[in-house]
Amino acid sequence: MEDTTSQQPKKNSNVIYFLIVVVLALLATDVYLYLQKNKSDTKIVYQNDERTRLQTELDSLEAQIEQVNAGKAKMSQALQAKNDSLKAQIRVLRSKLAQGKLTAAELKSAQEDIKQLRYNVTTFTAQIEELKKQNAALTNERDTLKTNLATAAKRDSALSKQNADLGKTVKIASALKIATVDVVAYKIKGSGKEVDTKRSKVAKKIKINFTIAANSVAEKNMHDIYLRVIDPTGNLITGSDSGTFNADGQDLQYTYKTAIEFKDDGSGYTIDWINPSAFQKGSYTVLLYADGYTMGKTSFELK
Repeated sequence: MEDTTSQQPKKNSNVIYFLIVVVLALLATDVYLYLQKNKSDTKIVYQNDERTRLQTELDSLEAQIEQVNAGKAKMSQALQAKNDSLKAQIRVLRSKLAQGKLTAAELKSAQEDIKQLRYNVTTFTAQIEELKKQNAALTNERDTLKTNLATAAKRDSALSKQNADLGKTVKIASALKIATVDVVAYKIKGSGKEVDTKRSKVAKKIKINFTIAANSVAEKNMHDIYLRVIDPTGNLITGSDSGTFNADGQDLQYTYKTAIEFKDDGSGYTIDWINPSAFQKGSYTVLLYADGYTMGKTSFELK
């Protein structure tokens, strides 16, 4: 007959061992599950933090692009296309990050895309800054050129005025002026002989005898001489051959026109003028003009 008392303790021992193993297994499982959950939570937190960081990076890049655009630099067609492309890339990446949880591969791809985008934005910004410098240099060059042109125009205007003034001065200086002048009235006898007279009734002509002051700048050649004779009533005496000329800035009518050869040698000149009408009693004024200016003035009187 078997000893049941010795078998019972042995059986109970086996059960206890089994329970211990089961408890240990359960504990191990709980620890494993806890560690896995903790690892998963850490991974999710990491991904969320990285997504936030990448979104912040996109905000920074977008702000950088907007700052470039705010600079109002006139972009070339190529730079404008690049600007639009960068904005489009940011929109695409924002859309990806907004989808929620990313896989490790998607996260890595987003990181690489933003890294490349950062390089592109930095390059783009550098190009715009260089463009601004070039524009500033061109603007400065343009302003300098405008200033130089204005200065040159002002100097040219001043020189033109000086030349005009000088030309006027030379013209005035070169105009012939009378040194001495004498007017004598004549009657003409039947024989044709001329005899000087003071009587208006018999006077038919006058002789204007004059010399010209020395003038080294006057042209030594023929000069037109214009004569104006004013009668005692203040009227200009004119004839069929009268015309107009300009002198002292005015258009005037002349009584008689002739020409003399100026040699600047003190020579004397005579102008014969026959009155187309009868002389009156009184004082007559005689004016001579040459080279656009008054040469001289004198008077004579008839009784």
